[in-house]
Amino acid sequence: MDVTEATFQTEVIERSKSVPVVVDFWAEWCGPCRSLGPVLERAVAERAGKVELVKVDTDSNQQLARAFNIQGIPAVKAFRNGEVVAEFVGAQPPPAVATFLDGLFPNEADELVSLGDEASLRAALELEPSRPDAVLALARLLHGRGDVDEAARLLARVPGNFAADGLLARIELEAAGVPDLSAAFAALDSTDAERGLDLLLEALPTSDGAKDRIRRTIVGVLDELGAESELARASRRRLAAALY
Repeated sequence: MDVTEATFQTEVIERSKSVPVVVDFWAEWCGPCRSLGPVLERAVAERAGKVELVKVDTDSNQQLARAFNIQGIPAVKAFRNGEVVAEFVGAQPPPAVATFLDGLFPNEADELVSLGDEASLRAALELEPSRPDAVLALARLLHGRGDVDEAARLLARVPGNFAADGLLARIELEAAGVPDLSAAFAALDSTDAERGLDLLLEALPTSDGAKDRIRRTIVGVLDELGAESELARASRRRLAAALY
């Protein structure tokens, strides 16, 4: 399917929310484009229904080419949920194209994590023992029912993960019991992140020896809110002011 600037939003951005869409940026005069095109078409046909292929003529759609920083062709970009998730430039042999396409589909561990129950999460960790999203989800389940020792052991598998370190810091704070942060944690558990963060930030000035663990807990919450969250941005500024 040929896509233009007028149809790109519908045929690529919106469509990619249902199925991965691979965009082949090409031009008629480009020899490598003509050799890559049939390879892409065959590979996509072999995965019928799992991925879609569209083509964008960069000569006729120069605004799109600029928007996606196309500096050489053929350029292939894969979209999922409206975002570019994988890409390559230049003609590639069939095995490389097949590997590229297969990387767009959920693997067994992905599917197990998406189920979210304890048995599925444990099975995912059998396949990928240090997979952060599986570790964090299972640790939350364990923490919620009071199995804090196992939760802490799991969280130690993913050093450097802010969300995991934040939950581990919370477990340490709950074990210490000082200061009393139960209201803050109850707010976080009820998905009232704003109140939970307010209470944690208010506790920082008088927290003495617990300050670093409160900071780590806050950073974990901010990490889960994401960089685009206005609450996260405002709370990050308050955290910096409280610490420095």
